[in-house]
Formats: sequence, structure tokens, C-alpha cells
Amino acid sequence: MKKILYILVLSTFIWSCGGSGSEDIPPPPQTNNAPTVPTLVYPTNNLLCIDNVLDFDWNASTDLDGDAITYQVQVAKDAGFTQLTHTVTESATLRTLSLEKGIAYYWRVKATDSKNLSSAYSATNQFYTEGEGISNYLPFLPILVAPTLNSIVTSTTVTLQWTADDVNTTDILTYDVYFGTDQANLSIVLADQTETSFETPTLTASTTYYWIVVVKDGQGGQTIGQIWNFVTD
Repeated sequence: MKKILYILVLSTFIWSCGGSGSEDIPPPPQTNNAPTVPTLVYPTNNLLCIDNVLDFDWNASTDLDGDAITYQVQVAKDAGFTQLTHTVTESATLRTLSLEKGIAYYWRVKATDSKNLSSAYSATNQFYTEGEGISNYLPFLPILVAPTLNSIVTSTTVTLQWTADDVNTTDILTYDVYFGTDQANLSIVLADQTETSFETPTLTASTTYYWIVVVKDGQGGQTIGQIWNFVTD
């Protein structure tokens, strides 16, 4: 009899400590999905804008969770967006901004949901605002293709690649390339070339190399690119 009572008491103790077990299981975590990347509508790429007060327009993003979406619009004077002129937040898909005349601009947009999760930035469009009495427009800044910024190069030589555009579509662009290990004192290694690539001389291991592309339009206009760099293994 004592043995039966002991078993009953022990069973009651175990049940009271452990409970049914189902109440202690936490609900599964809810996942949040980022909005889709916006696509730019206007200003279009390589556009010459007669007016310097512009409506920036883009296509709406979607959110799988149905969250409210806001957009961050960035406008800059360089393709790397280090010289920002505008950073604005907008709930609609259009924003009017006033810009300087006679300037090359770059713009992009990203979407952010109400839970603060953002998409990647859209592609970048570049455009030019017409200035008073301007008959020739400077080329846009060259855009880096390869090798990517701060990348590690394992070969003994590397092909430097870039792209560039001009709103004057009849201009024939040529390029000067400056290259070296001292970014304050680079040497010109290529002049007046129409190709958008350059094969470096033999490289030294464990060295940081810097290079700049100067874009010339044949009408007296030129644009000096940003300093790019890579490291040899």
C-alpha cells in the first residue's frame, strides 16, 4: 500500500512540474521580407534636362508581407554617391527636386518597409542639367567595370576596364589613364585612346595600385574620374 501511495505522489509531482508541455513551446518566429528593388522611370539615363527643376519618378516596389513602403531618393554629383546633393524620404513614387544648372547628376532609389527592412538600391541613372549658354556638355564621370574597388588581384597583370557616356552623342570620347602606387603622383600610361580598357605592366606582389581615367570629348571638355585601386596578392 505504501508503495502504491509513493508512486501516486511521485507521478503527481512530475506532472505538476512538467505540465502538459504544450504551453511552454514558443510560437515560431515570424519572418519579414524586404521590398522589391524600385526601378527608375525619369530622369532617364544620359538625359539632357532643359529644366533644372525635375520630377524624379520611379516604379513602386512590392512587399510580400503587405507592409507600408517608403522610398529613399539619393541625388549626387558623383557615381559613388559621396557628393550627395539630396537625400529625401518619400511615401509616393514621385518627388520634385531643384538642382543646379550645368551639372552632371546621378540618382538612385531604395525601398524600406515599416519594419525597417530595405531593398538594395536601384540601378543608377545619370543625367545633365543644361546651363545658361552652354554649347558643349562635359562627359559623365567614368564608371568602374574591373577590377572592382579594393579587390585582390592574383595575376601578374590585370586589364583595367571602365565605361563612360556623354549627352552629346556625336562626341567621340577618348581616354587618358594614370596609374601607379602613389595616389598623389600617378603617371600617365595611356593617352587619347578610344578603347575602354588597358592592360597593366607586370605587377609587384603585395602592393596597392591606384588609377584614374580622364574622359575627353574632343570639344575641349574633359572629366577627371575618381581614384580607383586594387591590391596584388
